[in-house]
Amino acid sequence: MSYVEMPGAKVPIRMWTDPATVEDVALQQLRNVATLPWIKGLAVMPDVHYGKGATVGSVIAMQGAVCPAAVGVDIGCGMSAVRTSLTANDLPGDLSRLRSKIEQAIPVGRGMHDDPVDPGRLHGFPTGGWGDFWDRFDGIAEAVKFRHERAGKQMGTLGSGNHMIEFCLDQSNSVWLMLHSGSRNIGKELAEYHIGVAQKLPHNQGLVDRDLAVFVADTPQMAAYRSDLYWAQEYAKYNRAIMMALLKDVVRREFKKAKPTFEQEISCHHNYVAEERYEGMDLLVTRKGAIRAGSGEYGIIPGSMGTSSYIVKGLGNEKAFNSASHGAGRRMSRNAAKRRFTVRDLEEQTRGVECRKDSGVLDEIPGAYKNIDQVMQQQRDLVEVVAKLKQFVCVKG
Repeated sequence: MSYVEMPGAKVPIRMWTDPATVEDVALQQLRNVATLPWIKGLAVMPDVHYGKGATVGSVIAMQGAVCPAAVGVDIGCGMSAVRTSLTANDLPGDLSRLRSKIEQAIPVGRGMHDDPVDPGRLHGFPTGGWGDFWDRFDGIAEAVKFRHERAGKQMGTLGSGNHMIEFCLDQSNSVWLMLHSGSRNIGKELAEYHIGVAQKLPHNQGLVDRDLAVFVADTPQMAAYRSDLYWAQEYAKYNRAIMMALLKDVVRREFKKAKPTFEQEISCHHNYVAEERYEGMDLLVTRKGAIRAGSGEYGIIPGSMGTSSYIVKGLGNEKAFNSASHGAGRRMSRNAAKRRFTVRDLEEQTRGVECRKDSGVLDEIPGAYKNIDQVMQQQRDLVEVVAKLKQFVCVKG
């Protein structure tokens, strides 16, 4: 589909979905965003749903301003995926050992490494800039009272919620590795700290929603936020890179006879800020639950723990600010999912997938998410599909 345009106070709201299917509270959030004095454009992805301040699944372009809540509290959250030389014929009949080995190598939930991972011992890990990255930690930790030791031990860990590690097969029966995670707890603390700072600034008084407080250009608050923001985005990228390196090591050990090799990794943020230029204007573009889909750029759009995911290539649609959805998107809250579904429903909806099937992940049941194939159909003018994947192992926190 092409987009549907709804009127907004300052800019039109371009929606790559039927507005009638979007919850009322999310529609109101979009109208609120369209009132911001600094806004120059708003694109809404087909996985849109209610969030804090700004919806998940929205791309907001502003001039001389950035809204921390339009980035999301898990700064730099995103996906990584890589195709391997393994095929379905290389897989064991019992996949439980493989899932167990992944969980042993990569802490999940609130777990962390006993000692920080030494990237120097990881096969092929890009260590350039690693020292400088950590040198910049002190100023950040001062703001949020976050300890270096904790940040170090959480690097290379999965977290919980919709974060996951998966083994998938594509339509040619090649095995892919895929994972979803972000900046762990430090990104969340930085986001909440800066949202609090922004809400107290004079220019944000009188906004329709105090969670839409912004920082404006050429102010110390904006400089401090962007410094911390970019550090957290880098943390998230390193976090995924370390997990992927650890995951590859598991594969090398468990499939030693097959001598697995790995193609070029695909990695993309879907909660972040970028400086981009549209219609002759230099803009700050926030993608909250959206990936960049510039012409020819690779991206990853996952479904849920029991459905398909997609490797895509962007079509460079500037009406959407070169963006696409970051996944299927929730169609109900976590609490609603727990009320509506049972563990038996979870078992049925994840049949054939080696994964947790207990009440602790019931809020991640596939039925709590929108139909990923319909979401892909709605954004066929934003991306083209390169590969369709289906998981056979899924690790959740």
